[in-house]
Amino acid sequence: MTHRPSLLPAEPTERWFKSSHSGPDGNECVEVAHLAAERVGVRDSKDPSGPVLTFDRRAFADFVTAVAADRWT
Repeated sequence: MTHRPSLLPAEPTERWFKSSHSGPDGNECVEVAHLAAERVGVRDSKDPSGPVLTFDRRAFADFVTAVAADRWT
């Protein structure tokens, strides 16, 4: 199965959070939010009013697992 993220404007009512691995200087961070309809949003923390990538929760979980396993090196 191929997962294709959609690109949507930010939803101002959602609660966004940064990874606990984000550095204290605030550079190069992404934020994540649980959205309606079992979706997860991902955005650039330096541009909170910018676009949001949205994934279904299963696709996002697969992505996080792949990152944690360092599959892209």
